[in-house]
Amino acid sequence: AGTPIRLPIFSVSSIEAQVRYVEELIKNSQIYAPIDGVVTVKKAFLGETVAPQGFGGAGSAGATFAVMVPSASTVAGLAARITDSARDLMAAFWPGLLTLQLPAQPTLAWPLPPEAPVSVRMPLHPLALALLAASGPLVVTTANRPGMSAPVSADDAIAQIGEWVAIALDAGDPIDPDAMASTMIDVTGDQPRLVRPGAVPVDAIEAVLGVPLGRGDAP
Repeated sequence: AGTPIRLPIFSVSSIEAQVRYVEELIKNSQIYAPIDGVVTVKKAFLGETVAPQGFGGAGSAGATFAVMVPSASTVAGLAARITDSARDLMAAFWPGLLTLQLPAQPTLAWPLPPEAPVSVRMPLHPLALALLAASGPLVVTTANRPGMSAPVSADDAIAQIGEWVAIALDAGDPIDPDAMASTMIDVTGDQPRLVRPGAVPVDAIEAVLGVPLGRGDAP
């Protein structure tokens, strides 16, 4: 499909200045941008939108879908149920490196397997938040080809997946390849459960909840 359009995005104001242009492109195109140290591919969240191609394996059959949101208030449109524990964790750790697995709204137009959750996070990166404020929630996946390392710069991402995306948001700074992934918590049921340890310490999460996290597979 050729080389993507490259937009230098070095400040929140630079996104705001081009918001209509960016918004129009992401309605029907895949894009990529830096979010909290990880380059990700995004596709606009629309009622008729299906899952993005999983360059690094995300978005494949049987997988949960990762969605970035601009605020906690937008989660109700994605999740069929939001527990008090989920609300407490959003209030304590969002924006930030905490991903919550929630039961998906049945009206989501994605090929989700039965009972598969949707993974939701509000990022810290100010450029990501500005983009999300313009677009609404965005489905995301890693911007690498299967078997290859995650990109650490816009040049690296273009080299790997440039033929599949229409626009590249280039924030300039290299990405830390050792950056920790987000901590992932399953809040689909009454007892929150640790799915993946990460940047937010487990003891900090348990302090907010007032109870220990479940471990292992859900019963």
